Amino acid sequence: MHERARPTRPFLEQDEHGETRIVVASRDASDLRKAELPLTVKDAAHFLGVSPQTVYLWVERKQIPHLRVMGRNIRFLKSDLEPFRAQFKEEVENGTAK
Repeated sequence: MHERARPTRPFLEQDEHGETRIVVASRDASDLRKAELPLTVKDAAHFLGVSPQTVYLWVERKQIPHLRVMGRNIRFLKSDLEPFRAQFKEEVENGTAK
């Protein structure tokens, strides 16, 4: 019998130093090992091989999957960026990047 997938969503968690961070996983302790920590704009830019300014432009144009944290802070899930990066690389190689 198949296990029903648990919903995955972002939630805030405090680390041992009292710093708050956003974590994407279900709240089940067994799933926290698979938790995905969101990337900053700088980290996403490095992962995608572009400048942070390009990432901000894509966010403004709603061309890239992103999360808004506390209203203005922008974060990215690596699992969302992987297909975006593959598509972007293909467009660059074909000369059709916008």
